[in-house]
Amino acid sequence: MTANPGDEATPPTGRILRVACFGDVVGRPGILVLERRLREVREAFRLDFVIANAENAEDGSGVTPAIATKLLAAGVDVMTSGDHIPRRRAVFPILAKRDRLLRPANYPPEFPGGGVTVVDAGEGDDAVPIAVVNVLGRLFMNTTLDCPFRAVDGALAECADRARVILVDVHAEATSEKVALGWHLDGRVSAVFGTHTHVPTADERILPRGTAYVTDIGMTGPHHSVIGRKIEPVLRKMITQVPERFVVATDDARATGAIFSIDSGTGRAVAVHRIQVALEGPLPTLPEPLEPSAPAAADESSAPSAVEEAPAVPAAGEKS
Repeated sequence: MTANPGDEATPPTGRILRVACFGDVVGRPGILVLERRLREVREAFRLDFVIANAENAEDGSGVTPAIATKLLAAGVDVMTSGDHIPRRRAVFPILAKRDRLLRPANYPPEFPGGGVTVVDAGEGDDAVPIAVVNVLGRLFMNTTLDCPFRAVDGALAECADRARVILVDVHAEATSEKVALGWHLDGRVSAVFGTHTHVPTADERILPRGTAYVTDIGMTGPHHSVIGRKIEPVLRKMITQVPERFVVATDDARATGAIFSIDSGTGRAVAVHRIQVALEGPLPTLPEPLEPSAPAAADESSAPSAVEEAPAVPAAGEKS
């Protein structure tokens, strides 16, 4: 777990929201682990909002209307996607609604749907608007899409004045591109998390201006596999170079992701924690609270000035 080093000097100004983000849902095993465990996870960790990347939910490639409905019923609030979203045209009408299922913001404007949505966490007077943004990387992705840096800037302008809590899914292959986007967005959004590689990284942190960052949050699917596919066909292809059909594996289903604790008043992250939930067995325990303890007396010499002086994360489109 990583907590904001400036927490002691900067007490929260709003309530702490807990947002869980789960990596690429791969096939039936990924859907099943969310259907069986997500409600329990939401209650155990007092989650306010859940994001899942549905990029590989339909047999490892794309998502269908039926699967989108299942994921929402399981407790997912917003689904993001990536380079496989064009594979299932039946889902285009759901994308066109621009609410619960996103496609990357740097797809052409003619492509159905959008790359940003704003959805309330909670109801009534307790409701807090949360913006979710989805962009696709270009390095090693065999794509000629628009620049993800400019696309994310445009997406933030699109949700201007609508949300202070903003999370960005960067669906990309290259770690360097994800890290660069994290720095590009530091202080402008609440959290940046990467998807696509299906392998979680251990670099969770909070950047100097209050944005939580993880290069990749991993995979929600069968972990006894090669990134979600049966092991034997992948080995044969790699060793012999003879084409094989890569079938979704079935064993050891787990949901892997991260929980971000975010100050709803400032939009700044105060903690980030990686999480992995198996299909069976007890839930993981967290080594530290999901939010900082009550602020201690400020020690001006102990916290880096760059953190102490960091402003609140502005609402999207607002000048910092």
